[in-house]
Amino acid sequence: MSCKKRGRPELSPRLDDGYVTPEKTAKKRCEEVNEGYEGWDVEDVCLYLEGQGHGDLQDTFRKNKVRGTNLQYLTEDHLEKMNISAVGTRMELLRIFRRLCQNPHPNMKVFNDPIHGHIELHPLLVHIIDTPQFQRLRYIKQLGGTYYVFPGASHNRFEHSIGVGHLAGCLVRALHERQPELRINGRDILCVQIAGLCHDLGHGPFSHMFDGRFMPLACPQKEFKHEEASVKMFDYLIKSNNLEVEMKKYGLVLPEDLKFIKEQIAGPLPPEDEECFNSSQNKGSWPYEGRQEDKSFLYEVVANKRNGIDVDKWDYFARDCHHLGIQNNFDYKRFLKFARVCEVGNKKHICTREKEVGNLYDMFHTRNCLHRRAYQHKVGNIIETMITDAFLKADPHVQIEGSDGNYYTISGSVDDMVAYTKLTDNIFHQILYSSDPKLSTARDILHNVECRKLYKYVGQTQPKSDKKITPDEYDKLPADVANSTPQPSAPDVRLNPEDFIVDVIHMDYGMKEQNPINNVRFYCKTDPSKAIKIRKDQVSQLLPEKFAEQIIRVYCKRTEEKCLEAAKRYFVQWCMNRDFSKPQDGDVVAPDMTPLKASWAEKEDENNDSEHKDHKFRVRLFNN
Repeated sequence: MSCKKRGRPELSPRLDDGYVTPEKTAKKRCEEVNEGYEGWDVEDVCLYLEGQGHGDLQDTFRKNKVRGTNLQYLTEDHLEKMNISAVGTRMELLRIFRRLCQNPHPNMKVFNDPIHGHIELHPLLVHIIDTPQFQRLRYIKQLGGTYYVFPGASHNRFEHSIGVGHLAGCLVRALHERQPELRINGRDILCVQIAGLCHDLGHGPFSHMFDGRFMPLACPQKEFKHEEASVKMFDYLIKSNNLEVEMKKYGLVLPEDLKFIKEQIAGPLPPEDEECFNSSQNKGSWPYEGRQEDKSFLYEVVANKRNGIDVDKWDYFARDCHHLGIQNNFDYKRFLKFARVCEVGNKKHICTREKEVGNLYDMFHTRNCLHRRAYQHKVGNIIETMITDAFLKADPHVQIEGSDGNYYTISGSVDDMVAYTKLTDNIFHQILYSSDPKLSTARDILHNVECRKLYKYVGQTQPKSDKKITPDEYDKLPADVANSTPQPSAPDVRLNPEDFIVDVIHMDYGMKEQNPINNVRFYCKTDPSKAIKIRKDQVSQLLPEKFAEQIIRVYCKRTEEKCLEAAKRYFVQWCMNRDFSKPQDGDVVAPDMTPLKASWAEKEDENNDSEHKDHKFRVRLFNN
C-alpha cells in the first residue's frame, strides 16, 4: 500500500484566489458577505462552520439541510433536536450565529445626515442611490414653492428619501429584535428599505405642485399620481442600471421581491380600494403578492394606508421642521421603543403602547400645523399657482427628448421615463432664460415671481360643513366671484372671471373626515399580545370634534390698488351670497356690506350678549 497521501482536489491550492486551506476558504466565504448569509446554501453554512472551528458538525448540518436563512431562527431546542448534545457546543453555536446575523455589512456606507446623524446604508441601497434616476431627486425641492417664503426650506427629495430608507430599516429591525417569532429576515429588511428609499422617485418639478396643481390642469384625463410614477421610475432604474444582478447577489429573490417593493410604494389596488381594504378587518382575499398575509405589517412601514403613521411622515416632520424653523413635537424614537406587532382579526398590524395615544394625537396635530403654517401658506400657494400658470403656457412649446428619439411636452414626459428623468426644477430656469418667442408669456410670469410681483391675496373664507365645494365646481368659481356685484353700491372698477383665482384647500388629519386614531391599535403592558382600541373620549375632552375642513382663498391677478379694493368687495359679496363664513377683515374692507348679512350680525350679538351676561354675573358675585 502506498504511503503517499491522497489528494483532495476540492481543498487543493487554487492559484486564482491564493487560499490553500479550507479554513481560509471558509474565512473568505464568510467575509464575502456581498451575497449575504441569507443567500447561503447548505455547503456555504458548512464552510462557515469549518472556519469557526466546528468542522466536525458539518455532516449534522448537511443532514438537517440548514441554510443561511435558517441561522437567525435557530434556538437551543433546534440544536438539541439535531443531536448536538453538549450544552457548551450549543451555546457556542448560538453565539456565533447571533454574531453573524447581527453584524452590519462590511461594505456599509456612512452618511452624515443633519436630522438622523451618522447612518449606515447597505451597499445595495448605495448602488440605487448612485444612479441618474435617483440623483435626479437632488434637483427637486421637497417643499416646492414654499422655499420662496421660508428661506431655509432649500432641502430636496434626495435627502428626504435617504432618511426614509434609513428609518424604514430602523423600524423593521426594532420589530425583529423585539419579536423574533415574526420571522423577519434580511430580505424583508432590505426590501422595506429599498421601498423607503424609492417611494418618491416619481415626483415632478416642485414636488406636490406638479401632481397637485399642474397635472390636473394640463392632463385631467390622466389622473396622474406620483406614487404610480415612482413605480415606473423604479422599474426603469433597475433595468437601465442592470441592478437585477446586484439584487440577486445580495440575496433578493426576483421577481417576488421586486413586486413586494413596488406594492409598498403604490399598492396592488387603486387608492380608494386599497384604503377600504386596509381599514377593514374582514377575511377578504389577500391582494398582495410580494409577501403573504402573515407579514401584512410590513406594508405599514413606508406608506401606512391604514392610519397614516409611517416612516415617511417621521422623516418629513423632523426634516421640514428643521429647515422651516418650526418646532417638531413628535419624537419617532419614542415610537420605535414601544412598537410591536399584534393580531387584529386575521391581520397583523403595528401597534404601540396605550400610553402613547396622546402623543399620536400630537403627531397629527403637528401635521395639521405644518400645513397651516407652511405647506398651505397663502404666499407660497400663490407662487406655486403662478409657476403652474407659467408651465401651462409653456407646456406645448417645451420639447424633452425621451426614448427612441421621441420628444415630449412637460406633461407628456410622465409617459416616458427617459424624458421624465430629465424633468426637474431646472425647467423653471430653462423657461426663464429661453429666447423662444413662444415662451414669452410663461417667461413673463416667472420673471414676476423672481421680482416678487405676485398675484394679490384677497381673502379667506370657509363653507359650512354641509355645503362644501365639490371638484366639479372648481372651474366655475372665478366666474361666480366676478358675478357677485357688491351691494349696496357697485365699485367703479369692473372685474372679470379671468382676474380671479379661487384656491380650494382641504385641511385634515390625513384621512379626510375620519379620525386616524380610530384605525390605530394599542396594547397594554399586562398583555402585549392583545390589541385594543382607544376611543377619543377615553383620552381627553379637549381633542378636536372634527378632523377635516375646507378653506377657500381668493387671489386677484390685477395688482392696481383700485382693482384690489374692488376685488375685496366682490369677495365679501360672494361670501354673503354663498353663506360662507365672514372674512376676518370683512368689517375693515367692507364695513357698509357686512351688516347686511343677518347671520353674521346675529353671531356678533350672541357673543356680545354672552360676554355681557358673564360680566353681570361676576359683578353680582363680587357684590355678594
